[in-house]
Amino acid sequence: MIKQVRANYDAPVIEKEIQSYWNSTKAYEKTKELRSKGEKFHFLDGPPYTTGAIHLGTAMNKTLKDIMIRYLRMNGYNVRDQPGFDMHGLPIEVQVEKKIGVHSKKEIEEIGIDKFVDTCKKFAVELRESMTDQFKQLGVWMDWDNPYQTIKLDYIESAWWTVSKAYEKGLLGPSSKVITWCPRCETALAEAEIEYWDETDPSVIVRFPLKDGSASLVIWTTTPWTLPSNMAVAAHPKEEYAKVKLTSDKKEETVICMLSQAEYVAKKGGYDKFDVIKKMSGKQLEGLEYIPPFFIDEKHLKRSKWTFKVLNADYVEKNNTGLVHTAPGFGPDDYETGKKYSIEPFCPVGESGRFTEEFPLMADKKVKTANEDILKYLANKGLLFNSDKTKHRYGHCWRCKTPIIYRNTRQWFIEVPEIKEKMLEETERVKWVPEWAGESREKNWVEGAREWCISRQRYWGIPIPVWECKCGEMHVVGQYKDLRGGIGYKEGMDTHRPWIDEVTFECKKCGSVMHRVKDVLDVWFDSGVAAWAQFGYPAKKEGFEKWGFGKFIIEAHDQTRGWFYTQLASGVVSFGRAPYDEVMMHGWVLDPKGQKMSKSKGNVIEPLEIINELGADSLRLYLIKANAPWEDTAFQKDGPKNARKILNTYWNVVNFASTYMNIDNYEPSAHTLESVSKNLRNEDKWMLSRTEKVKKAVTLGLESRELHKVARALEDYIMEDLSRWYVRLVRDRSWSEGSDSYDDKMASYFVLHYAIMNTALLLAPLTPHIAEEIYQHMGGKKQSIHMEDWVKCDESLFDDGLERSTYLIQNVIEVIAAERAKMGSKLRWPLKQIFIKGEKDVNKAISVFEEVLMQQGNIKKIKYVRSDSEVKDLEGVEFDGGKIFIDFDVTPEIEAEGYARELIRRIQQMRKDMKLNVEQYINCDVSAEPYLVGLFNTWADHISSEVRAKKLVFTDSPGGDEIKTWDVTGKDIVIGISSAEQ
Repeated sequence: MIKQVRANYDAPVIEKEIQSYWNSTKAYEKTKELRSKGEKFHFLDGPPYTTGAIHLGTAMNKTLKDIMIRYLRMNGYNVRDQPGFDMHGLPIEVQVEKKIGVHSKKEIEEIGIDKFVDTCKKFAVELRESMTDQFKQLGVWMDWDNPYQTIKLDYIESAWWTVSKAYEKGLLGPSSKVITWCPRCETALAEAEIEYWDETDPSVIVRFPLKDGSASLVIWTTTPWTLPSNMAVAAHPKEEYAKVKLTSDKKEETVICMLSQAEYVAKKGGYDKFDVIKKMSGKQLEGLEYIPPFFIDEKHLKRSKWTFKVLNADYVEKNNTGLVHTAPGFGPDDYETGKKYSIEPFCPVGESGRFTEEFPLMADKKVKTANEDILKYLANKGLLFNSDKTKHRYGHCWRCKTPIIYRNTRQWFIEVPEIKEKMLEETERVKWVPEWAGESREKNWVEGAREWCISRQRYWGIPIPVWECKCGEMHVVGQYKDLRGGIGYKEGMDTHRPWIDEVTFECKKCGSVMHRVKDVLDVWFDSGVAAWAQFGYPAKKEGFEKWGFGKFIIEAHDQTRGWFYTQLASGVVSFGRAPYDEVMMHGWVLDPKGQKMSKSKGNVIEPLEIINELGADSLRLYLIKANAPWEDTAFQKDGPKNARKILNTYWNVVNFASTYMNIDNYEPSAHTLESVSKNLRNEDKWMLSRTEKVKKAVTLGLESRELHKVARALEDYIMEDLSRWYVRLVRDRSWSEGSDSYDDKMASYFVLHYAIMNTALLLAPLTPHIAEEIYQHMGGKKQSIHMEDWVKCDESLFDDGLERSTYLIQNVIEVIAAERAKMGSKLRWPLKQIFIKGEKDVNKAISVFEEVLMQQGNIKKIKYVRSDSEVKDLEGVEFDGGKIFIDFDVTPEIEAEGYARELIRRIQQMRKDMKLNVEQYINCDVSAEPYLVGLFNTWADHISSEVRAKKLVFTDSPGGDEIKTWDVTGKDIVIGISSAEQ
């Protein structure tokens, strides 16, 4: 049964009603039940951090996921769609610190780790609930009542199991290395947790005098604060170096630098001239001894035979001085070079980024603020060769935005290089969308893989399940039950800090007490085990054994080094394979200028504001239509409004159809393609062909994950094929009355209904609310459109010839409209005649669609000619496939018809303004100059029929419920309308 839709597309109101309908009917639950016997499909949701309201990036992410899940279900799959939430780590801790007003780990420990952790937990849960509500507003169907949460005991237990697998395989262990460090958060960071932007730092060249006094090595650095930890100078073994004499009017000195950089060094030192005294290779420089810029108490140093000497390193580049200051305590490359030459790192900087008593000259000063003091010291000692500033890309903590430092610390690492080859094999096996996301991005990242630092010196996270004894023995807990042998264990205890720290074990080797390593796991480790941890595997085997690994994941391109990578590493450690089969990578949503959105920049666009104003469907449609999914989108504020226009156009088509179908009691189930086939016009057959073509295009786009092509194909179909063409052609058939036109009308109704319902089905995954609303009003038989099977394309209805003919006719009509505009000829006024000189396919198209051309072009007569000479006094206009000559002569008959149409249009507008339904009869009074009244009278019956007027009276004093004066081609016409009794 057809029910008329409301007149206006009020998306926010409609969407709330639809969501209420889904809730009251349990549509989501019943849809899942309907597909429960289908082929199993584990859709693995990447968990967002529960840090606040959703942003446009998370809206894009969940929209893409929802589209694919709905599409898979309509194809019969039994989809597992458990949403996840990342609820540990710095993202939560930093927010909580702001909330409770603490600024350091020291202050956290003063208020109590237990209180801090409890606050983090409550905060994460509250925001999880808030974000869930927002995702529901977006129209996302997932198992919101049963999300996986990284803070749950069974999830933590699964993470511990993976740690234990790494330990069993000899891949896990502690090591002192130089790693990225946040001095504000006082913890190690992974490369994926670093954000880069430009910073201005010192750019200095420093003299390191040779021990023999013959010259100075000149080194360049942007981190003067690391100079107190200098242990060596690096030179490239294959590059050419030189001892150079620098001179000017007032000074001279001798330095050693890379030969190619001698001129640069001279200029930086303020010298006019340089002379090469001696050339040597970097290899020949190896072992040259110098005096370090700072004196360090020998008790803090572990000297080797290479300390304070020139070393060789291939990473030295041909820029600046060509000699690199080497501090193994503060640089990853420096550390590796130091290791090669058995130089112990010296790291006099504590967790908070302040110098320790090991460097008393700057003790307790923050390293960045100590730069100026260090430069003054160097200047006073005559060691500062040049001091300048430089702008360069520098790393910052992803959560607190503090500039990072590198420092040597003891951390826990998984030896990823040991499993790199298997990870590369798995990268090849997995399907990537787009292809280059795997072939270049992910593969390149894996090829450069280093050890994974999984330890963090924080509080709110999964505790590292490692207990150590002072004798060096280790005990790794892989499952919760393993805790039961510990001292201080309590059944059902919270396994977070600080409670887990109270559990100890007796060392089996020496009998001493083993204490847990105080660190927590890298939060990326949490999400990296999601494929099995969401089931609580291996303690709970049933779920994982039923569903297996994720078949499909969708995340943004920054996850190349994030979730895609950590899952890959964790999966290979635990199972020898990647825990996913297909990856779809999407881009970021940026501000209108292509900049990353941030509150500090004031350029954040809130998705909920758009949803409340324009509806979730408009936002969803815009997000997938703007660009290919894997490209970044510079979000334009008019974008959702333009998407709404598409949906509004579709709504207007349905409003038109439901109005007249409802009037005529059209019952869709009473008609089939076979029953109406003999009454189909060519335009009906064309519409069926176009509908099947768009079904095929949309299906192919969804299968290839090219969702932008899906949205654009539907836009073109709705705006051009359905609204601007087909509905215009069938309006008169819908208005016709009488038994002689019944079969023709039913044929048009069948095709229009078929197009509308197929459009709803195609839109269902993309814009689920409007699809549901229209489905329910247009005779949908299931409780929800999302219970329907996906559309099947009937290629037997394809008609390429008819589509070509239609294209040509549309071309002709566009040319006529353009020429009308040039000549100031109104579209409602008929053209006397046109002459067509066309190629064979054009003439064929016109013969097929002559009635359509005359109707849509508003033409009285069409004549065919073979040459221009057959048309006198008219200029022709060329178009694709021919030439057209238009006769704009206005005869008295054309004038009368033109004015009649102008009058009809004004009366119809007044009916609309009065909110009269289409069946309502009216009485109409019209006042105009006598000449116009005479013209109107010749068309009075037609006017009355078109506007459903029981009485049409021409009078000098119009009356009615609504009276309005109109200017029609410079002439005043007064119209009065009142409702007539039925």
